[in-house]
This record gives sequence, structure tokens and C-alpha cells, in this order.
Amino acid sequence: MKKIALLVFLLAASAAAVRAQESRQDVSLSGTALIEPFRASTTDVDVSANRAFGGLLSYRFMITPTSAFEGNYSMTYENSIHYVISNTNHYVVNTRTQEASGAFVRSFVLKNLNPFVEAGPGAFIFLPIRNSGTTSLDVKQQVEVGGIYGAGFAYEVSPSFDIRVEYRGWVTKVPTFNDAQLTTNRWYNISNPVIGVAYHF
Repeated sequence: MKKIALLVFLLAASAAAVRAQESRQDVSLSGTALIEPFRASTTDVDVSANRAFGGLLSYRFMITPTSAFEGNYSMTYENSIHYVISNTNHYVVNTRTQEASGAFVRSFVLKNLNPFVEAGPGAFIFLPIRNSGTTSLDVKQQVEVGGIYGAGFAYEVSPSFDIRVEYRGWVTKVPTFNDAQLTTNRWYNISNPVIGVAYHF
């Protein structure tokens, strides 16, 4: 009877271990840069911006050994978006940008180096900072819906940790901050390089 109980216990423990291995999860914390391109528009409004820096928090849930769903939240500290209207009127909006997105991730296992690609929908919050650098008082917070895509690699330094490097892109409308005179009718393809550390559990 004791042998049967021991055998049942060992089988249950083995099944639990296999189940734990199949449901891999990870969280990562990364530093990011936001590089917004120059945009000329059909409405006599040109837009440019300096770089922004911030952080990205991501959570991945593995649905197969090479496929995962990912949730992301990021925020930049501050950057300036510069609008030029008809080559004469200049407006600067100091901005804090946030991202909330989800993505499907496909990985390729090559020993300790695991390349991956990802894509999914996202929401982007452009929040004007009312300080001396913002020259228009009419600007307001704006939320735009778009998408993210990316490619990178994770280098496994231990079974629990890896270093993650990725080029990400944001696709979204150029913000107007709900001010009609800043309308461009154009889309952004914002570069978002990322480097960070992931913890697997």
C-alpha cells in the first residue's frame, strides 16, 4: 500500500513539473527611446520632434514553446513636438507619451539566442505638459489607436534571466492634441528601440 501511495505521489509530482514547464511566463523591464520622424502634411502643417526616453514593462505568457501573448505598458519622460503652420506660425508642445498594447510573439529557439518577431494593437496617450516650453494653451490630452510591430532577440544568461534587445515600431496618427490648427492628416511610424532584462517564472 505504501508503494502504491508513493508511486501515485511521484506521478502527481511529475505531472505538476511538466505542467509548470509548459506554462512559462516572463516579465521584463526595459529602457526605451522614442524617435518620431519629420512629417510634412497636406494641410500646410509640418511636424518634427526631438527624442524621448523612458521605460517599458512587458508580460509574456507562453501558449506553446515558441508562441506567446504579450502585454505592454510604456511611458516616456518628456519630448518636444514642434508644429510649423504655413512656414510662419510655430508651436511647441512638451509631451509625455504612454503606450498600452498587446501583441502575438513568435520565437525561434537557437540555443541561448532566441530571435523573435511580434505584432499587435495598441493605444497611445499623448499628454501635453503645461510648462514654459509648451507654447499653446489650447492643447489637450489625446488618445490614438494604432498598432505595434517589432523584431529582436533574447539572450539567455540563466534559466531565469535573459537580456532582451528589440527594435519596435509604433503606427499611429500624428497627434493634434485636439487643436484643429495642428491637424496634419498624416500617420506616424515611430521608431522605438528597446533594451532590457526579462525574468522567467
